[in-house]
Amino acid sequence: MAGIRYARQQGLGDQPPFEIHLVSPDGLPVNSFSNVRVPVDGGLDACDVIILPAFWDDFDALSRRYPQVLDWLKHQHANGTAICGEASGVFWMAEAGLLDGKEATTYWRFFREFAERFPKVLLNQDKHLSDADNLYCAGGVTSACDLYIYLIERYCGAGVAQGVARDILYEVQRSYTPGRIGFGGQKLHQDVTVLQIQHWLEEHYADKFRFEDVAREHGMSIRNFMRRFQGATGDKPLHYLQRLRIETAKSLLSSTRKSIKTVSYEIGYDDASFFARLFRQHTGLSPNHYRRQFQQQPQ
Repeated sequence: MAGIRYARQQGLGDQPPFEIHLVSPDGLPVNSFSNVRVPVDGGLDACDVIILPAFWDDFDALSRRYPQVLDWLKHQHANGTAICGEASGVFWMAEAGLLDGKEATTYWRFFREFAERFPKVLLNQDKHLSDADNLYCAGGVTSACDLYIYLIERYCGAGVAQGVARDILYEVQRSYTPGRIGFGGQKLHQDVTVLQIQHWLEEHYADKFRFEDVAREHGMSIRNFMRRFQGATGDKPLHYLQRLRIETAKSLLSSTRKSIKTVSYEIGYDDASFFARLFRQHTGLSPNHYRRQFQQQPQ
């Protein structure tokens, strides 16, 4: 759907610009866990995006049977490929060592096994989505859909992503906020104090606070805090906080019917007019226009 929309947008007719391949470790057809024969397009090869679906089988047996998958994932990631794991599919990424020292998530039934098997991975049980170093994890099917919309926005732009989301996700009832993808890469630094502050901001982004107080609580002057935060993340603290709030607002606008004023208040802005101006600065759209793009009838 994204490819067709993008092609039309670029004046390419109905010729999708993406080649979608279903692959297996040896390039041969496979049987699903329910014994359905699944044809494939070929074996493991170079690509731009890898999606690892959930599986129903013993992971130790699978990884021993198909060690080439792990080598393939390592090689592709080193060459800049984005890798996405859905539920138990995240195990492949972790087994390849790609998630060591990085945040990840998986389906809640696998939390204990995952934590015991991969102690070097920073398992976040409170998140349904995570990203770090071009590695994306989704806890389940619905959160994976949110992840794929993010990838569509990354490769095709916001307009195409919003159109696809409007067509397929408008009636999805989530028990969670999709969250803010795109900040994981800013945590791949060695400043532990700044990392603690980033996690604190993710939990308290809607609160009223002063950065001077945050700096003092972490034993820094405001000047040193500003310098260290930008040096570690590449963002000034205020811009980082604004992005956290705006990403949350985008999720609320697209997945709820809350008023603009309510959304503004819930992300930390008492002045809805200021929020609307800030939202336009970050997205190029007003909050109402952004929401309307999701509420239009499918085309």
